[in-house]
Amino acid sequence: MIEFTFVGKFQVDDQDKIVDWVHFVLDEEGKELGEINYILCDDDYLHEINVKTLKHNTLTDIISFDYTIGTVVSGDIYISYERVRENASNLSVAFKDELHRVMIHGILHYCGFNDKEEEDKTMMRSKEDYYLSLRTF
Repeated sequence: MIEFTFVGKFQVDDQDKIVDWVHFVLDEEGKELGEINYILCDDDYLHEINVKTLKHNTLTDIISFDYTIGTVVSGDIYISYERVRENASNLSVAFKDELHRVMIHGILHYCGFNDKEEEDKTMMRSKEDYYLSLRTF
């Protein structure tokens, strides 16, 4: 099951298509869907989580809490739509594309991909690009 929670006025129009896309990605990665919760919020909300939970006093676009067991992928993915909007502007990409990149980024972490080392970042970006290219919406 994939749930969407919106903290504030921001909404995602294509939830059903995102759900289908995430199912596709998980199938491609040999994983099963457990429970994924996307929580879309503003900078202040995510910053508070970052400070209280991770002890990081910085803004970020995504924080994910992984509850995956074996091949069953589950977790909470917090996304700051304000960070995504600013990143999209800085990168000269559409907001929707950057939002989808961040959404699938969290899923890829749950599938076992990391982005701490340069080689891992390259692999993660390649996977993001691949799955973004396969969206039908």
